[in-house]
Amino acid sequence: MNRTPEPAEEAEIRRRLAELQLDHNDLEVAIQAIGLSPVPDMMVIGRLKRKKLALKDEIQQLKDQLTPDIIA
Repeated sequence: MNRTPEPAEEAEIRRRLAELQLDHNDLEVAIQAIGLSPVPDMMVIGRLKRKKLALKDEIQQLKDQLTPDIIA
């Protein structure tokens, strides 16, 4: 069950969320750029995709912290 974060804590979560989303988008651009090269390095692409997935999971956790639980 999530508790509602305090205003200062919510601001920090939103700052971190924006930072992670920017990193996630940067990784997507990097993956696409490497994929367009004549001989793409699949090991690097795989590593970047794993990092991107980890960022996506962390982003979702932060979003969950900002969304209050509603008991229906």
